Amino acid sequence: MRYKKSFFLALLILTFEAHAQFNWPEDRATAEEKNAFYTDNMKSGNYKATIPSLRWLMNNAPDLNPSIYINGAKIYEGLADAEKDPKQKIIYADSALIMYDLRIKNFNDEAKVLNRKAFKAYKYQKGRKEKYQELFELFQRTFELNGNNLLDNNIVAYMDVVRRYKLANNPITDAEIINIYSEISDVIDYKITLGKNVDRLQKYQDNVDKLLTATVTVDCDFVENNLGPKLESDPSNLKMAKKIFQLLLTGKCSDSPLFIKAAKSVHNMEPSYGLAIVVAKKEISGGSFEEGVKYYNEALELTDDNTKKGEIYFDLATVYAAKGEKRTSRSFALQSVGADPTRKDAYSLVGNLYMTSYNDCREGVSKVADRGVFLAAFEMFKRAGDSKGMNNARNQFPSIEEIFELDLKEGDTIQVGCWINGTVAIQRRPS
Repeated sequence: MRYKKSFFLALLILTFEAHAQFNWPEDRATAEEKNAFYTDNMKSGNYKATIPSLRWLMNNAPDLNPSIYINGAKIYEGLADAEKDPKQKIIYADSALIMYDLRIKNFNDEAKVLNRKAFKAYKYQKGRKEKYQELFELFQRTFELNGNNLLDNNIVAYMDVVRRYKLANNPITDAEIINIYSEISDVIDYKITLGKNVDRLQKYQDNVDKLLTATVTVDCDFVENNLGPKLESDPSNLKMAKKIFQLLLTGKCSDSPLFIKAAKSVHNMEPSYGLAIVVAKKEISGGSFEEGVKYYNEALELTDDNTKKGEIYFDLATVYAAKGEKRTSRSFALQSVGADPTRKDAYSLVGNLYMTSYNDCREGVSKVADRGVFLAAFEMFKRAGDSKGMNNARNQFPSIEEIFELDLKEGDTIQVGCWINGTVAIQRRPS
């Protein structure tokens, strides 16, 4: 039985060594003893007892296996987290970070190791101003090596490191901060395209935006003067256009001409319903009617949502009404309620178009026929459930005398011509 146990143990050791690829030193026996001692104590949570053996291994067998540095970081982090004395806590925390450096020195894999070290350094050093230079450079190097593979935990941390570095009066310009912000945002955008943890990543972007505005003054002049020329020289630079659009939005600079230019650039390269609507409304409010209508039509093509379609048609109806193109306005209003039956306000819009058409459509032959526009308006207000509009229209109905003079009676139908072109039933004005 004892032979079998020994054989089995030896087999386990050989198998473990083969997979772990331990590089044993000349004094293998001592190294095995130290390795076993520190790992046993680590597993039992007795971290302080591991340190002498761990140090011996790092001094005498530094390339033994990456595990001595992986475990070393875990040990010192555990000691730091449990330590109450502030000075000793710092010693343990710094020792934990050194483990990552030693791992890189002896086993390379700098990108992967720094990706892990960065967040731990942020955890332990974010409150230590004397470490901000080192922390900032660490995150810069980590980002340089990892790019889109930056760990999620490091995304917001990086921007916060930049904030702390700046506020501690370290040498960094607003332009450099904007550039880092843009690079971090690009990483978030990339990760979102992968379709995982989208909600969490969007919250990261919100936090990064807040940290930016807490670090630099994002005003319209800054964006226009520093980034505007870059977009002007390269309108097809999607990243730059997105950056400018986001910064102007964050800085509440939507009235800036650069805002609409950036929005158009982004939309033209990555068409979206939301951006088309933004551009359409901005162009209309700025007096560029044809350009606004163009983007409204693009928005229609970019959505299958009938509620959104109803809103676009209603906006178009309002735009054409303001231009005095009543027939076109009515067409869009009726398309609006056709797409979204809950848009009863579209009927009120048509009712108001009719109410303002008396002078346009009056022929002066029949007072009853001339007031037919108000009868038609009443029907539209009635469909809308608009009692105020109904009362206004009712007060403009023909009088009972005007009806009798033409040998007509209430309920008879008459044709309303002009652009309205419909049939209505005669009703009399309230006495």
